[in-house]
Amino acid sequence: MNAETQLPFPRERFYRRERRSVPLAREFVRAALVEWGVGERAEAVLLCVSELATNALRHGVPPGRGFQLYVWPPAGGVLRLEVHDSGDGWPRVRTGAGPVDEGGRGLLLVEGLADKWGVGERMPGKIVWCEFAL
Repeated sequence: MNAETQLPFPRERFYRRERRSVPLAREFVRAALVEWGVGERAEAVLLCVSELATNALRHGVPPGRGFQLYVWPPAGGVLRLEVHDSGDGWPRVRTGAGPVDEGGRGLLLVEGLADKWGVGERMPGKIVWCEFAL
């Protein structure tokens, strides 16, 4: 395999089940985007990081555990984020959040901002991912 056909390596970081993990994850991805020269769609990417990390903490990370965040440099014009957690359940877009509800819109935002998103299996838990064409 030559250098042109090798896939780039993702940046990855583990976060504990605590509130400060969301802004730390955002800053981690922001630094990677700056280093890779990604300005286009950076705010959408960072908002999706916040939503996926928040969902992992609220719904996917059992007490005493954490989540793993991966971000791939743009290869073929596509940047990919993944959040791995060990919790049960499968995320889905909620369409019934009312105007005064404090939550329930995270995946709706991800669906609207990312070009693709989905959920994959891992043992234990799941991988929630999204991609952005740059």
